Amino acid sequence: MQRSKLALAAAILGGVGLFDVVMGPALIHLGWVSPMFGFQWLFGLGLLEGVFALVLGLLALWRTRSASQRGGRELAWVGVISGAVLAGILLVSAAPGGGLPPINDITTDLANPPAFASDPADRGRDMAYPAEFVPQVQAAYPDLASHTTDTEPARALELAEATARKLGWEIHDVDSATGTVLASEATSVFQFVDDIVIRVRPAPGGGTTLDVRSKSRDGRGDLGANAERIRRFLAAYPG
Repeated sequence: MQRSKLALAAAILGGVGLFDVVMGPALIHLGWVSPMFGFQWLFGLGLLEGVFALVLGLLALWRTRSASQRGGRELAWVGVISGAVLAGILLVSAAPGGGLPPINDITTDLANPPAFASDPADRGRDMAYPAEFVPQVQAAYPDLASHTTDTEPARALELAEATARKLGWEIHDVDSATGTVLASEATSVFQFVDDIVIRVRPAPGGGTTLDVRSKSRDGRGDLGANAERIRRFLAAYPG
């Protein structure tokens, strides 16, 4: 009985896809590849290979049906199962970004966003807030707004730093003169670094107005990660 080449191709493609999806994050954590390379050219490629493996595997199941007198049905199932797993990972990975704009810089104060004095990544990036992001943030994240507290600014800055540390953010600078905390956080799987600036200012009539800005270093969209980070901070902030 002749073995189906289609079934063999599906099994190989599914196996390679699973390997690439695992190796992408692994090599990033080992420091052997950059987060973007590991995400796009290993993890992303592995998911694409999985989709093709699923399609080829389904075709191979038809080609290896009992009436065809072709072997390799087990390989066809390998392609289908591995491809289905990878396709499922693709759907789960993309789900958080469904309906969200492809932007990567979010703030609670769109009229006067907290400013980065310079590029924390030292890449020469323009750290000004993109004007075209403003209406998109307003539409996608209407819940994000400045936080007002009765706490005095100096104490509010201390609480902001303590909250950031509690959340596991890396603190790079605390400037009492400008009322800012500069921090960053790396995503757990792909180690993408997002830069964060927290700003406290005296509020009209007393107390403090607190704002947060979170900006990704890489990628065009963030799947809602920066907005969710700001929400977690405001929920944890005790003031």
